[in-house]
Amino acid sequence: MGSVEKQRIAELRGLLREAGIDYYIVPTADYHNSEYVNAYFKMRQFLSGFTGSAGTLVVSDKEAGLWTDGRYFVQAQSELAGSGITLYKMAEENVPTIKEYLEKNVTEGQTIGFDGRVVDASFGRELEKAFEGKSVTFSYDRDIAAPLWQDRPAMPVSKVWLVSGENCGMSVQEKLAKVREKMDEEGAEHLLIAKLDDIMWLYNIRANDVDCNPVALSYTFVSKESAVLFIQADALTREAEQHFAQSGVTCEDYGAVADFLENCEIRGKVWCSSGDLSYMLYKRVQARAQHRGTELVDKKNPTELLKAVKNPVELAHIRECYVKDSAVLTRFLFWMKENAGKIPMDELSVAAKLDGMRAEIPGFLDLSFPTISAYQANAAMAHYSATQEHFSSIEAEGLYLVDSGGQYEGGTTDVTRTIALGAITDEMKLHFTKVACAMLRLADAKFLQGCTGRNLDILARGPLWECGLDYKHGTGHGVGYILNVHEGPHGLSWQYRPERPETKLEEGMIVSDEPGMYVQDSHGIRTENIVEIVNEDKNEYGQFMGFRHLTYVPIDLDAIDTQYMEPSDIRKLNAYHEKVYEKLAPYFEGAELELLRKATRAV
Repeated sequence: MGSVEKQRIAELRGLLREAGIDYYIVPTADYHNSEYVNAYFKMRQFLSGFTGSAGTLVVSDKEAGLWTDGRYFVQAQSELAGSGITLYKMAEENVPTIKEYLEKNVTEGQTIGFDGRVVDASFGRELEKAFEGKSVTFSYDRDIAAPLWQDRPAMPVSKVWLVSGENCGMSVQEKLAKVREKMDEEGAEHLLIAKLDDIMWLYNIRANDVDCNPVALSYTFVSKESAVLFIQADALTREAEQHFAQSGVTCEDYGAVADFLENCEIRGKVWCSSGDLSYMLYKRVQARAQHRGTELVDKKNPTELLKAVKNPVELAHIRECYVKDSAVLTRFLFWMKENAGKIPMDELSVAAKLDGMRAEIPGFLDLSFPTISAYQANAAMAHYSATQEHFSSIEAEGLYLVDSGGQYEGGTTDVTRTIALGAITDEMKLHFTKVACAMLRLADAKFLQGCTGRNLDILARGPLWECGLDYKHGTGHGVGYILNVHEGPHGLSWQYRPERPETKLEEGMIVSDEPGMYVQDSHGIRTENIVEIVNEDKNEYGQFMGFRHLTYVPIDLDAIDTQYMEPSDIRKLNAYHEKVYEKLAPYFEGAELELLRKATRAV
């Protein structure tokens, strides 16, 4: 393990010496800073062997380092073994950020290199500021490592398809009008969007250029009177072309965006989000704006918040979609508990069974992410992925975790459950019970309008913090509508991070509620529901808000120990299970209905 990657790093160092580059940065990103990327863009994985969805590789002549977050510490440590690459655990004590590492090690006259198409402008500008006046050069005009990847997959291109009017709730013209209202408020004449799910939402289109994320590689440039979509010609169908023409949208070739930005008539402020725009394109826009004497507005796309607040049509479909998805997952979990130890099972085969069951739901399009099927110690890796080379058999003992979801014509789902397949330890019961209490306490929150996710996160961590325990990931993320399973700008996390501006929670947003507990070499537990943010009563103190469950899947009572619960926690669990039975009973009959009744019984 690691010998292939060690050789690739050595070959990369040779190319860097030839190019005069001293430190080379390889992020996990495509040209749009997407969270999940097509295989074509997985250069960091090719060079390092680390397969997690988040991580950045930095290579110099003397060291190679890989930075990743707490979801992947265990996985990265295993996958980097033998590669000679040092693991830097982000946000851990005494671990430098990439910027801090470079500031400490890069000396005057040296060159920092990266492919400017896959490094976001926000990070690029941070580096510019850090090395201002220090005679450090930036090389960002090419992908230095490209010659090493001889069998690189082709650039993705898939046919665009349209979201029907009965499913989207707003026309393209209505969405463009709302975007232009926001542009007026900001005093911006133009808006450049590179974020793929924002573009898909704005134009009511979807595609399949990224596995499980129904997006098309594209950019858009919106002005007061025009809208230009840059997209690969092979992605367009006759129906899509008619749709764009009727919506007042002009289509140009995807590869023409850089020349367009360099040569177009830009007058007035240009709005773009440096966190989503590549450093290379940002420099083009910046140069053009300076040439014209205009100003750049660097701010989150207005589409991000507009997209996050679901409209009534979307919410109606989402609620229905989650109940159907919950019924299928519940049926799968019953099957798991009934058959563990009786028939051969492994992480891959049971994941395939669940995926097949989901595919039978009317309106199913795809998975919303590859199913995480993790047994026993494997579940201690929060984003573990079983492969043909590495997977575990499943027996009638211990804990099994499944994190899964689907893309449907009526929504995008995400849900995690952990179940006991037999005897489990007292420690496992403690951890499981505390995690269940954490999820339910947060879901039961009542809070004033104006709160952000950071105001509420402690409600989920409280039961674990009281025991001196914690989990190294956020508590919640937004979820798209027939779009990316992770969606901003809102989220739930306890930690203040200046690079992540907080967004107040609004009615119509949906967010995950997913506390967990992970013990290396032993077990992992996560209980995840998706909840809808709703307005409740309003009085002289302000508008109060709360959460409404969208997910209705039983919490495994075989792993619950009520001695670790407050009376209020028991009431919350029983109330939730009463609602689960009410929602799911119409989907079950006979023996399965009895299983549902038992699984949701009061404790």
